[in-house]
Amino acid sequence: MDLRVFELGTRVVVRYRLPDGRATDALGILRQLNEVTAVIETKRGLETVPTADVLLAKAVPPAAASPRVRHQSPQQGSQQD
Repeated sequence: MDLRVFELGTRVVVRYRLPDGRATDALGILRQLNEVTAVIETKRGLETVPTADVLLAKAVPPAAASPRVRHQSPQQGSQQD
């Protein structure tokens, strides 16, 4: 898979082969790319992926906004005229 189809700053998911043969994914913003490695900024920090080990890659939409906890004040008694 050629990661050069993605512009730097694109949110991507990249599946790549680990040294033991298993596969794993890196999900985040593509920050750097050269002939040998891709650097992806994930939630856990920067992840360097050898481009030779990339199995699949695709652009993904921005992360959904995290749900906000809504705090409601207690309702006040209604006043009648």
